[in-house]
Amino acid sequence: MTLHLPDAHGALRAYEPRTEPLSPTPGAPFTSRTVFSAAHVVADPYADVSPASPAAVDWDATLAFRRHLWAHGLGVAEAMDTAQRGMGLDWAGAAELIRRSAAEAKATGGRIACGVGTDQLPGTPVTLAEVRAAYEEQLAVVEESGAQAVLMASRALAATARGPEDYLETYGHLLRQAAAPVILHWLGPMFDPALQGYWGSSDLDAATDTFLDVIAAHPDKVDGIKVSLLDARREVALRRRLPQGVRCYTGDDFHYPELIAGDDQGFSHALLGIFDPLGPLAAEAVRVLDTGNTDGFRALLDPTVELSRHLFQTPTRYYKTGVVFLAWLAGHQAHFTMVGGLQSARSLPHLARAYELADRLGLFPDPKLAEHRMRTLLHLYGVTP
Repeated sequence: MTLHLPDAHGALRAYEPRTEPLSPTPGAPFTSRTVFSAAHVVADPYADVSPASPAAVDWDATLAFRRHLWAHGLGVAEAMDTAQRGMGLDWAGAAELIRRSAAEAKATGGRIACGVGTDQLPGTPVTLAEVRAAYEEQLAVVEESGAQAVLMASRALAATARGPEDYLETYGHLLRQAAAPVILHWLGPMFDPALQGYWGSSDLDAATDTFLDVIAAHPDKVDGIKVSLLDARREVALRRRLPQGVRCYTGDDFHYPELIAGDDQGFSHALLGIFDPLGPLAAEAVRVLDTGNTDGFRALLDPTVELSRHLFQTPTRYYKTGVVFLAWLAGHQAHFTMVGGLQSARSLPHLARAYELADRLGLFPDPKLAEHRMRTLLHLYGVTP
């Protein structure tokens, strides 16, 4: 069963795949943390499209994956970065995804929060009024679906805003009209370079002050914040400054075990892309944490960080390729095809290392299937030891 996996230097190394998976089983709802997995979309492999075409989604497989996450007690963060929002999935596709997933959540009793952005706007310069109108259109779709809203960072707002006051005005306008408390999302430029200088400054201390000013003006309309800056110390400092009752949802795919575990002054909840491939294992770890066993929680989740850091390595925005690749190996979908052709965004050595790390963790329900699919991919790339 030996596989010969290529490394970054062009050499092949022998790897013996695991034969037995871990077997986490669904359990009771979480009691100590609120946990969302940002979920990927499954492309239709038979659609005759190009990378520039609107996304062709395999709805059956996409919704089946969400049911998999709900079955383990995780909430689904829908139509966000992991779903290739703005990287293959346009607003028309996202709106359909929101409607379908929200209906599925209602039918199954799953928790869902959906991304609200401005990606229906053209790439040409727009006004602040047009940014607000775009946000309003998407907020209406999410609220009408019955899902919780996540106000995502906007490329259009980043390009249009002249300073912090424009962020305060835009977000204040949206929060005043939100029907229910929302999650605010701060996505760093490592995930999307177009978001450099968000909240009106490239100085993160100044940006944090503006972000907190938005929350302080409308604490009753903010359920929580989702922070994706990959800076654990900054996140801890930020969550300690939040108003009472406003949650911090970590989006730090490098330091999530320690941030979720917390300290004597608090902890983070979670809204993470890495919980897409880690779903069952992450759920088991949180249930251990629910019992007060922080060491047991860390023992389960700490070993997953090496895989997460690998998937999210620079350029970080292409982590979706590894996430979908692992879903294919795990048998959640029948192919490794992505909307926008993004399956080509990572190298074979990168994918081979992702397979090895995931296999060592026991993430594949059927290790033989994963080994067979990995071997098939190697052959397609011409690896014939």
